[in-house]
Amino acid sequence: MNDGAVSKAGRQASLSFEAAFFKKKNTQEELNMADVTAKMVKELREMTGVGMMDAKKALVEVEGDMEKAVDLLREKGMAKAAKKNDRIAAEGLASVAVKGNTAAIVEVNSETDFVSKNEMFQDLVKEIAELVAENKPADMEAAMKIKTDKGTIESDLIEATQVIGEKISFRRFEVVEKDDNAAFGGYLHMGGRIAVLTVLDGTTDETVARDVAMHVAAINPRYVNESQIPEAELEHEKTVLTEQALNEGKPANIVEKMVEGRLKKFKAEIALVDQPFVKDPDMTVEKYVASKGATVKTFVRFEVGEGIEKREDNFVEEVMSQVKK
Repeated sequence: MNDGAVSKAGRQASLSFEAAFFKKKNTQEELNMADVTAKMVKELREMTGVGMMDAKKALVEVEGDMEKAVDLLREKGMAKAAKKNDRIAAEGLASVAVKGNTAAIVEVNSETDFVSKNEMFQDLVKEIAELVAENKPADMEAAMKIKTDKGTIESDLIEATQVIGEKISFRRFEVVEKDDNAAFGGYLHMGGRIAVLTVLDGTTDETVARDVAMHVAAINPRYVNESQIPEAELEHEKTVLTEQALNEGKPANIVEKMVEGRLKKFKAEIALVDQPFVKDPDMTVEKYVASKGATVKTFVRFEVGEGIEKREDNFVEEVMSQVKK
């Protein structure tokens, strides 16, 4: 075989290899794209505000990992930080009850929003909050065994489920205690879609504590102050912000200063005391509370259904199933 024939055979082999490689690569990409569902794309778009194809490409690139997809889009400067608890999908009510130096915040779920307007359901939620504040159970198992006029919290939930016709479940609670020289602030938004319980030290003025609770309901901070933010969370945010700045084409010496400034802003956004007070944006929450001779000790915020995935019915399939009957 002459050199020309060898060269031609080599080129053909190379082309065959490339064709097989790209066919395999394209097939793999198709498989990856198929693994990304419309629901995942919709969820990512709601969390970040990006377009459909950008959301889909990001999910494919990170093999369907939602948190990594958010980070990737942020690094590319296409999306802002998504709050972890933005996915609200269950119904029900939350409530707050105070008994002396003990308070409780609870969440009780129903299947539909209609039930949350039911008087029996509303009374049940209030009663559970009061009983939890009074009995201070250590965990949910103990809470379910708390005695009521009819039996226990558990049996009352079963009865409510039977009477109302929907599954009623006691999802979570938290018991908070304070000293004599402190104040509880309880606030319910939209009748209990959001419930907040705050504790202020150095004052017994419940109005001030309630004002702070109202702020927490509206702004949704995650920590009382910067010192409570986990180091791992700050490092993660710093990494994302650094990649974001580098992708903007900024020089390395500028990147460091940009990241420092953006990280400071991030900390202020999630730490309660550093936020502009909703009733007077000219001062921070810390300054407002200090003007009343107090400090924020802690807060608890329950938003009904946060973190719960609700089954989404396909309307087209539902209609077709009725037509076929």
